[in-house]
Amino acid sequence: MGPKSLILTLAGLIVFGACSNRENEFDATGNFEADEVIVSAEGAGKIMALAIEEGQELKKGEIIGYIDTLQLYLRKKQLQSSAKAVMAKQPNVAAQLATIQEQIEATEKEKARFERLLQDDAATQKQVDDLAAHLALLQKQYKALQSSLAITTRSLSSEVAPIAAQVDQVNDQIRKSIIVNPLDGTVLVKYAQGDEVTAPGKALYKIADLSYITLRAYISGNQLPTLKLGQKVTVMVDDLGPAQKKYEGVVSWIADKAEFTPKTIQTKEERANLVYAIKVRVKNDGYLKIGMYGELTF
Repeated sequence: MGPKSLILTLAGLIVFGACSNRENEFDATGNFEADEVIVSAEGAGKIMALAIEEGQELKKGEIIGYIDTLQLYLRKKQLQSSAKAVMAKQPNVAAQLATIQEQIEATEKEKARFERLLQDDAATQKQVDDLAAHLALLQKQYKALQSSLAITTRSLSSEVAPIAAQVDQVNDQIRKSIIVNPLDGTVLVKYAQGDEVTAPGKALYKIADLSYITLRAYISGNQLPTLKLGQKVTVMVDDLGPAQKKYEGVVSWIADKAEFTPKTIQTKEERANLVYAIKVRVKNDGYLKIGMYGELTF
């Protein structure tokens, strides 16, 4: 073997050794994922504004747009006018009862006066009895009017109630026309644009909280006893240089059932047909991305 052939052979062995060592540096591999939320429209109509862009950081509760509410506003005005018209029919209970109440009070005074006159023989018993009968009639009329007015009031109120319910529905639709971001996170995909027409349930954008990201990896049955929930592990990803970037991770989930090894996943035991999925939660410094390949040791 010549010097040149010897050098090539040694170089090949070094590369092979490096690759072999590299393959044994990890205990499990997987890809990063995050809880992605698709935010959909709750109202129907033209999107008047949607002030977001892909990659933009949003805060929970932030108003990012709204859907046209003109027709809802006009509907609300119409309902309010209908309710006002019904309420205008409401009788003035106090005023109507006051008229009879005044007559009752006047008759009571007159009856009392004639009772005194009767004691002085200046009036007859018939006059007192007539006033008593008239007073009883007025009191009966008062109760009848009171009952009639109560029935009328309840009837009109029953007409207003469904109108008020419709106003509440319109107010709810108006509220849902305001697009409010539901969680802190990063906009991953924007599905809709301003001036487009949307409908309830139609996707507007996808968002995920990337401040923490999850590495979904797979371990063999032999490795399972060495891991537990809450355990700290080391997560590694490829960096721009030769060295790997390392993070501290915490095991947040371990599958209770085995599954066949995914084709895209490497395991420490290459012959392992069945593996257990695990999730490792990692604090993201902005470098980690959804779908990125990662390795871990424990």
